[in-house]
Amino acid sequence: MTLQRRAGRRTGPGYRTSPAWRLLTTAAGAVDRRVGWDRLPVVPGLLVLLGLRVRLRQKNLHDTGRLPSVGLPDPAPPSARHRVDRTADGSHNDPGEPRMGMAGTRFGRNIPLDRIAPAAPEDVLSRPNPREISRALLTRDSLIPAESVNSLVAAWLQFMVRDWFSHGTSPVERPWEVPLMDDDPWPERPMRIMRTPDDPTRDPRAPAGTPDTRVNVSSHWWDASQIYGTGEQEQRLLRTGELGKLHVGDGGRPPVPADPSRDPSRVPGFWLGLAMMQDLFAREHNAICDHLHAAYPSWDDEELFQRARLVNAALLAKIHTVEWTPAVISHPTTVTALRANWWGVAGERAHRLFGRVSGSEVVSGIPGGETDHYGIPYSLTEEFAAVYRMHPLVRDDWHLRSATDDASLRRCTFRDIAGPGALEVMGATSMTDLLYSFGTLHPGLVTLHNFPKFLQEFERPDGHLQDLAATDILRNRELGVPRYNEFRRLLRLEPAATFEDLTDDPAWAAEIERLYDGDIEKVDLMIGMFAEKLPRGFAFSDTAFRIFILMASRRLNSDRFFTEYYTPEVYSRAGMAWIDDNTMVTVLLRHHPELRTVLAGLTNAFVPWRTAGRAGV
Repeated sequence: MTLQRRAGRRTGPGYRTSPAWRLLTTAAGAVDRRVGWDRLPVVPGLLVLLGLRVRLRQKNLHDTGRLPSVGLPDPAPPSARHRVDRTADGSHNDPGEPRMGMAGTRFGRNIPLDRIAPAAPEDVLSRPNPREISRALLTRDSLIPAESVNSLVAAWLQFMVRDWFSHGTSPVERPWEVPLMDDDPWPERPMRIMRTPDDPTRDPRAPAGTPDTRVNVSSHWWDASQIYGTGEQEQRLLRTGELGKLHVGDGGRPPVPADPSRDPSRVPGFWLGLAMMQDLFAREHNAICDHLHAAYPSWDDEELFQRARLVNAALLAKIHTVEWTPAVISHPTTVTALRANWWGVAGERAHRLFGRVSGSEVVSGIPGGETDHYGIPYSLTEEFAAVYRMHPLVRDDWHLRSATDDASLRRCTFRDIAGPGALEVMGATSMTDLLYSFGTLHPGLVTLHNFPKFLQEFERPDGHLQDLAATDILRNRELGVPRYNEFRRLLRLEPAATFEDLTDDPAWAAEIERLYDGDIEKVDLMIGMFAEKLPRGFAFSDTAFRIFILMASRRLNSDRFFTEYYTPEVYSRAGMAWIDDNTMVTVLLRHHPELRTVLAGLTNAFVPWRTAGRAGV
């Protein structure tokens, strides 16, 4: 049986429609609407989440690739190496559909294609316009902290997003022109926000009313492309050519490219947290190469690089699944569910003792199981990108301190640690102290009135001033992501009937009602999600969580390097052991052993760290 046939064996409209599964999905939806999954004990809560995931797989995966297209990206001819190596551009992950998920292919959708709103100016710039919303509902007066986690969660999230998706560089032509209120201090009138690039694969002969589509210039797969690049040429420049290793800079600073146009500090979105994660996992790649070289001394540079890349990407996926996400949504049921995504309900101990004890992903987890696209070619989705707009995690003010004794080193604003300024800070502060400072500072809570003020007046490397809060609102409208109530309906959730239903804060309800002229249906998705009462332990909304229920597992299920090819024969036995034996804490300690005291006793590196100089506290 070919991989292509095997992937389609349990897919399509009939996926899990036996009477037992129909009963589970129907009961799960009813219990969730009447009681709420988060109010149940762990075991029934898990059953409800399982039923919700099955129904989301049935109803909320939609393929934009079937819309008229031209000039699709052309994968390289298949080769034997494609069976066991990830390609630079993400092609050939599915041998039967080599273009699936590669860089330059379209974002999918989690809503029916006929429900994608058109990006007409009267919709994108409708009242309240994005700048009005930014000023009235998102501006941070003082930090509202997420006290259960540390600021590594913000650095990690952007590090992951750099792997998953990018709409590409916006054209300077035809910017959106946002009208401003008379009292708005913005220095240019009107405010100009660059458009998302058009889809180059859209067929110009497509019938009128064909939904808008966009392409992901990154690979859709969870393949660590933020470390390894998305093309062969870029990847060659990143490699040393010896023992499989990558170039790393001095003192944590990224390597300085000969071509100034490739300077990473000049790329929009570059900041200290991202640079720290890039450095840490480039060094982790090289450590994996050393480990594999010791185990398999005959392997050449290419073999070491390819195996180390597989191992590093899988370790990142494991850390995100069983450490980062349970830290930011630390409800007991979700913590158990996320660990079950990786190890199944049998658990980590059974995995270590016996390996997979069942073919079921519920029992033994997704890694090593069966590849499954659920009848829809794999891609990341615009709705997935929309719910990951979590800029409130970022602090405005940063107090950098010594990992040795907690002594003050420097006070910075976000502006000081963004763009080229991040390199200055990295040159003056050890990476150990930077990691310690992030590990002991709370991020912001993803909620209203908590958007970083420096991101509301963010100067891009090209000198263009940008309000990222207004941009986030505009992007969702521009890309046809439904407004809050419609989004919830399409996920089979109850919409808010009144503004008081939207939030448990009466002052916020009044503010939102006033701004949206009393029309609850106009409330933007991001505003509704930020206003919601959060489930226990959550740093973001339950509405956003519904997309995670679906897409967090799909990124693993569809990727053969996490399913049927997640084996010692492909990764090597030494590589598989490295994934099993490591966590974010062990990665940090391998490269920064001076953190041992402050990390002592921690099992999750994304919760607040011990303060230096307070042993035993």
